[in-house]
Amino acid sequence: MSEETRSETYAELASVGPYGVRPGHALITMVEPHPGHEYAYNRWYEDDHYYAGAMAMPWMYAGRRWVATRELQDLRAPEKSAVARPVTAGCYLSTYWITEGRYDDHMKWTVGINKRLNRDARVHQERTHVFTAFQDHETTVYRDGAAGPRDFHALDHPYAGLILQVIDAEGPGERAELLERLRTRDLPRRLTGSPAAMVTVFRPTPLPGDRMTYVKQVEGVDTRLTLLWFLERDPRECWTEHFADLETLGADAGRVELVAPFIPTVPGTDRYVDELR
Repeated sequence: MSEETRSETYAELASVGPYGVRPGHALITMVEPHPGHEYAYNRWYEDDHYYAGAMAMPWMYAGRRWVATRELQDLRAPEKSAVARPVTAGCYLSTYWITEGRYDDHMKWTVGINKRLNRDARVHQERTHVFTAFQDHETTVYRDGAAGPRDFHALDHPYAGLILQVIDAEGPGERAELLERLRTRDLPRRLTGSPAAMVTVFRPTPLPGDRMTYVKQVEGVDTRLTLLWFLERDPRECWTEHFADLETLGADAGRVELVAPFIPTVPGTDRYVDELR
């Protein structure tokens, strides 16, 4: 294929299909760098992979990295988690929004580019994927109604913290009931007067069969909900008052498998790397 033909193909692809701003899908990936490789991992992700392996891809329009220092890791629950073993595993979290209706298009690109990056030795091997899943957006609940940033702003707005929460229901029907209860009752009640401005709720989707072998297949596709709480305060300052009991949220309709607070990284720096262990 000639260079001119390739360029024309880009123009054709841009002229059709959905191109709204809603975060219809997300990539949520929590990773543990291997001991002794924390600095190398951080520099690889910040300097190369965040861009070449994520933001440069079509339809992935917003992203943000988060970090859990040891102090934040020690706030996690439950002690025995089906997501993180041990529950402190996964000190870096990356979150990305994908344009609604463009998941399949994006996945074709991401599988192709990651194969290329791996072949070109641009993938840091000294890390473990603790919780990595593409997710479909289910709902967003706002503390302040129509006021304030929307969910499509969330990864660009300077939020001071984020809580990753994972809840497993007993089955698909129970998950639907749990989602409705969270949306209409539990989350509005919890958000009132809290430092969390919004909660986005997602459900995981299966990874493609030709994914990279170091990323395990997604669990709980039919039963799991993933919640992202966007905080206006550092979680360390308000944990006891507002979030220490999040393990009980939805507990009578499922099992909370992870409550994990994070703060944003500072791009281009190694800030917090010396506070991970």
